[in-house]
Amino acid sequence: MTRPLTPRWYSPAEVAVLLGFGISKVKMKIATGELRSIKDGKYRRILPEWVDDYIRDQIERQEAA
Repeated sequence: MTRPLTPRWYSPAEVAVLLGFGISKVKMKIATGELRSIKDGKYRRILPEWVDDYIRDQIERQEAA
């Protein structure tokens, strides 16, 4: 019996699908620092917990407004 592999990190395109955003919006969020990422060679990568942090920050901003 094998268990499915869970991604250790995501590409910006995968994060766009997860969040329901377009790829350009994810890239803009990365460029402004709202969404944390690292550069791995020529690729951008985003850890799952960084996606969770982004969502949490958005919820906190909404609740504070």
